[in-house]
Amino acid sequence: MKINKLLYLHIFFWAIYVTGAVLIPYCVFNSKNTIFNITFFITSIICFYVNYFVVVPKFFDGDKIYKSVIVFFLSASCFVGVRYFMEEWFLPTFFGVRNYAEGTQFIYYYFDNIFYSSTTIFISTTFWFFRYFIKTEVEKTELVKAKKNAELQALKTQINPHFIFNSLNNIYSLVYQNSDKALPAIEELSQLLRYTTKDLEKDVISLDKEIGYIDSLTALEKLRIKNSELLIIEKNINYPKLNISPMILVPFVENAFKHGDFRNKGFEMKLSDDNQILHFYLLNYKKERMKDSLSGIGIENVKKRLEILYPKKYELNIKNSETEFIVDLKINLRNE
Repeated sequence: MKINKLLYLHIFFWAIYVTGAVLIPYCVFNSKNTIFNITFFITSIICFYVNYFVVVPKFFDGDKIYKSVIVFFLSASCFVGVRYFMEEWFLPTFFGVRNYAEGTQFIYYYFDNIFYSSTTIFISTTFWFFRYFIKTEVEKTELVKAKKNAELQALKTQINPHFIFNSLNNIYSLVYQNSDKALPAIEELSQLLRYTTKDLEKDVISLDKEIGYIDSLTALEKLRIKNSELLIIEKNINYPKLNISPMILVPFVENAFKHGDFRNKGFEMKLSDDNQILHFYLLNYKKERMKDSLSGIGIENVKKRLEILYPKKYELNIKNSETEFIVDLKINLRNE
């Protein structure tokens, strides 16, 4: 429940209160004490909100009992003071009526009204705790959200330089070999940089743009692979405009190109989105010297982002054997 919804709770409470304390006695039972019921109602409202906005927030301390006692007597004194002013001075002066017998001592009036004020103080304090609890929960939610956003931004900034660094390494090798593939490689990298500059800071992008990253990356890597025909890629996309967090799939592909054995082998990649559930499968063969290596920072970042962005909506299975690295990822992209 949001803070502003407490307003309706206050309105409901006072509607019930005035109905039971003023309207029913007057309309149903023809009460002769209506004027005192009204002054009691006004006193209750004043005491309620003095306790709610001033006394409890300023003086209450759950760890110190004496402060709780002080809170009660301060609010009770407010109730007694307001009611005494209205019933023992205002009404006698202007209307010639009083609630208590003339000559009633203030000390008797004070302790008699402590009982009547208790209900108002208790309900007011309960409402304050309810408001405090809601406010605290809202603040916690905002802090968690801010922390997640900050963490996601940090993870994204880690992915981007790492991705660029690997691409530059590939281009460096082509330039070093004076290959005529160097210029096309630079063009492909330029295209990738345009993608990342435009879309990486967004919370979500369309699925076809994420796949566009993969297509550009694959085109770039094919320039250095002799047996590019061994790269088996199957795509069956029916919902290209589904939203997905950027750079969720690309690091897996980048990792496959970095650590894969492409001398006489390729890799197998499958993409589908049946029932708006994205299924990404990637199999690549590991280089001999990379058999005992870790999967890399890019994939670790993707794991963290999946946990933050798609809790209980994804399934990731990674098989890291001596010769193969297999990624099997499913993400529910339905907007539920």
